[in-house]
Amino acid sequence: MALPIYASPLEKAWHLTYKVICGLIFLFLIAPILIVIPLSFNAEAYFTFSPKMLAFDPDGYSLRWYDTLLTLGHPAPEGPRDAVWWSLAWEKATWIKAAKNSLWVGLWATVLATTLGTIAALGLSRPEMPYRRLIMATLISPMIVPIIIIAVGMSFFYAKACIPLDSTMGQIFGVFLSNKGCLANSHLGVITAHAILGIPFVIITVTATLSGFDQSLIRAAHSLGANPRTTFFKVVMPLILPGVISGALFAFVTSFDEVVAVLFIAGPEQQTIPRQMFNGIREAISPAILAVATILVIVSICLLATVELLRRRSERLRGVTPR
Repeated sequence: MALPIYASPLEKAWHLTYKVICGLIFLFLIAPILIVIPLSFNAEAYFTFSPKMLAFDPDGYSLRWYDTLLTLGHPAPEGPRDAVWWSLAWEKATWIKAAKNSLWVGLWATVLATTLGTIAALGLSRPEMPYRRLIMATLISPMIVPIIIIAVGMSFFYAKACIPLDSTMGQIFGVFLSNKGCLANSHLGVITAHAILGIPFVIITVTATLSGFDQSLIRAAHSLGANPRTTFFKVVMPLILPGVISGALFAFVTSFDEVVAVLFIAGPEQQTIPRQMFNGIREAISPAILAVATILVIVSICLLATVELLRRRSERLRGVTPR
């Protein structure tokens, strides 16, 4: 916000100081990112800048750690990179398998969290809903309760929650369950855990969108003969869609970034990128972690840009001038 031309010298000095303080805070927040990105191109197996990097010598920079993401766990890492090599990398490479697990779990967790969170937000937005504050506090509690407590509780619960594989439910969800038909050490257990952690973000974003929703549009649709299903999909959903998508993106990022719940619930076949990074730091420190972090930063920036575009679109639809 620009200062008016009649601002006093003291106000101008404070405005400049305010900008400097904000700039320093911003630099403090992004400094780790500014360090991680160039270090991911280090030609040496160090987590610090080598003399060649500081001298901007081309020999000090390399893509070897990005290449490690493709070759770690590959049965023939030095072989010719033909179709067979890439097929083996897709099936055997450790980091690629972790990425596939993260995308698989994140996709289904996002679908589940978005569906349940949107339904909950629609109910909580109605003034006649009883005990709204209590229900809202309960639903967003996963954001408040320490994740370690939630993970331990889920671990004990999932160890007892089993479905017979020869039953109808077992045949439907068998591909997501463990060999014993339990939620523990299964994809379904990780998906439901991540969905629980993502639902609060969907509820908050959709509820914020519904706060500016004109309820008279629903009454107008009913007066014109539209049934509740038609009213929702033709009137309500198009207007709240930016909030739903924003909540879905936050739920996906929450799932993609979660490591504590995975440590307690997942098995060897459910290794995700955060858990693989945790294992890499604990067992054998490798700068390949920096390469993964750089890729995740780029993905996060793209998602944040998408959320900002959706926010501006939502403001235009509600007649609010974007800031």
